[in-house]
Order: sequence, then structure tokens, then C-alpha cells
Amino acid sequence: MNPIKSLFLIVFTCLISFSSFSQKKQEDNQLSLYKGTIDNQFEYILKKSGNFKGTNGQPYEAVKRSMFLTLRAHTIDSLKTVHRNLAETQAVVKTQAKEILDLKANLSNTQTNLDKTNEEKNNMALFGMQMSKTNYNVLMWSIIGGLLALLILFIYKFKNSNAITREAKHNLAEIEEEFDEHRRTALEREQKVRRQLQDEINKQKKA
Repeated sequence: MNPIKSLFLIVFTCLISFSSFSQKKQEDNQLSLYKGTIDNQFEYILKKSGNFKGTNGQPYEAVKRSMFLTLRAHTIDSLKTVHRNLAETQAVVKTQAKEILDLKANLSNTQTNLDKTNEEKNNMALFGMQMSKTNYNVLMWSIIGGLLALLILFIYKFKNSNAITREAKHNLAEIEEEFDEHRRTALEREQKVRRQLQDEINKQKKA
């Protein structure tokens, strides 16, 4: 084998071994019984425990009592924290559920008020009765049309009556004029008859 290749292979093998050892050492340094997750603490105990085989060939792990008690205390604390967080989460969920129910109730009331407002906006009250805007407008315009028709009829009647009154006044004036003329003629005739009568009386006296 080429000496250079052999040297390269040895250096490469050493580097890989050193890297694996460093990584394993770093992982071992990261593991601790007093920090990290419960899983890391279990891993730490497993690495620190001794293993042996029983009489039946079953493998066992020997763990120090103090480490076991410490891990148990940490596990209990973690479980208490989980239960406390769970209780707090349940309280938050319960509060949020109540808020959601309140919001739904408020939304329902708001929707009811909105529907009522829209109904009042789209309807008009007339004589205590609710009717749609279309029917209300039709009724109002019908009333206005009827009043206009009555006004036009009144104006027509008034003009017709005024024309009749003027004609009646004109006829009355003509009748009064004819009556005056007739009275003047009758007065003249009466005066003429009286003069004739007076002349006859005078003639009788002279005779």
C-alpha cells in the first residue's frame, strides 16, 4: 500500500474517532441530574448506572438511591407543574368558554336589534299599523292624488260658480235697468194722465 494513502487513512480514522469522542463528551457534559428535561435526567441516570446480569441472565441497571430519589422528586415537581399548568389552562378555557357564550348572547341580541332596526327602517307606522315603505308610499301618493283631484274639482266648481254669479249679476243689472226704464215710462204715463185729467177738470170748471 502507498505510504501516503496509509498515512491519510490513519489521520482520517483518528479525526473521526476524536470527533465521535468529542461529541460523546459534549453530550455527556450536557446531561445532568439537576438541569434539563426529565428525559435528559433519565438518560443521565442510565449512563451513570451500573449494569449487571442476574442469575437468570436478565440484564439489570443498578441506580444510586440518592439519584433515584432526586429524579423522583424532579419528576413529581414536573408533574405538579404539568397539573398546575393544566388547571390554569382549564381555568382559561372555562373563562374563554364563558366569554364565548357571552359574546354569542351579545351577538344574538345585536342581531335581534339589527333585524328590528331594519324592519323599522323598511316599515312605516300609520295609525298604529306597520306597513312596508312601498305600501306606505302608494297610500301617501294615493291620498295626495285624491287631495289634488278634490282641489282641481273645487277650483273648477269655484270658477263655474263665479261665472254663474257674474252672469246672474249681469242679468240682475239688466233687469234692474229694464225695471228703471219701465218705472220711468210708467211715471211719465202717470204724469201725462194726471195732466190730461187736470185739463179735463179745468175744462169742466170753465163750462
